[in-house]
Amino acid sequence: MSDVQALLADGSWRLDDTGAAVFRLAPDSAARRRELVEQLGADPSDAEQWESVLIEALLTDPATAGLRELELHLTDYHHSARRAAEAIATVPRDRLTSLTFGHDFTYLYAPATTSTGAKFDPLDRLHEGFVHDSRNGLWEALPALRTLTVGGALLFDDIRSDTLTSLTVRGVPLSDGSLVPTAAPALESLRLDVPTDVFGVACPVLQLEELTPSRFPRLRRLDLSRCDFDTSDGEVDEILRATGMAGQLTALALPGDPALR
Repeated sequence: MSDVQALLADGSWRLDDTGAAVFRLAPDSAARRRELVEQLGADPSDAEQWESVLIEALLTDPATAGLRELELHLTDYHHSARRAAEAIATVPRDRLTSLTFGHDFTYLYAPATTSTGAKFDPLDRLHEGFVHDSRNGLWEALPALRTLTVGGALLFDDIRSDTLTSLTVRGVPLSDGSLVPTAAPALESLRLDVPTDVFGVACPVLQLEELTPSRFPRLRRLDLSRCDFDTSDGEVDEILRATGMAGQLTALALPGDPALR
C-alpha cells in the first residue's frame, strides 16, 4: 500500500476529485496510527506528533501541488500548526484559492485537550504564536488565495495576502491577541466571530480601530453579528464611523443583528 493510500485508509484525510482536501484526526483509527507513523518513516515515540506526521506526509507529496481547497482542523495544534504551515510551503500552491486553518474551541483561551488527553495552555504562546508564519513562508506560498477561514487563538504572526478577498475569523487569530491583519488590500468581505473568553472577558471594542479604509480599501461587507465586545470605550457603530469604515461599507451586521448572507 502506498503512503497516500495508507493515509486515506486512516480516515483523517479526505480527498475528492475536485482538488479539495480535508483533514480532521479520525478517532476510530487511533489504535492503528502508531503503525502508520512508522510506515511513513517518522519517530512514533510522541503520540501528540502523529497528527503532524499525517499532515506533512500528504502535503509534502508533489501530487498535492494542484490542490484548490484545503481544510485543516487541528487537534494537537501546539505541534501541528507550525508543521502544517511548513508543509504547505514545501511545494508551489498556485491553484489553492481556499484555505481553512485552525482548531475547535468552546471558550477562547481555555486549556486545550490533546489527542492523548493531556492539556496545554494556549496563553503560553502569547506573542510567540503557533504557526510561525513570518519564518516559514506560508503566505508567500499562497499566491492565488481568495478565501480564508481561521479558527482559534494566537495562531499567526500576521495574515499577509494581496489576493485575499474573503476572511472569516472565529476567535483571535494573531499572536499578539489582534483580530485582523495589518493590511489586506483586496479584502472585500470580513466576518468575525469573537465570543467572550474563558475568563468571562469580552473583546475590547477598540480592536475595531484597526479597520480603516487605508488598510482595507476594498472592504464592503462586515459581519460582526457573532461578536461580543466590551463597549466601555465606545459603541461599535461609533468606532466604525470614527475610522471612516462605516461610510465605505455596503453591508454591515452589528452584534446581535442577523448574520449577513
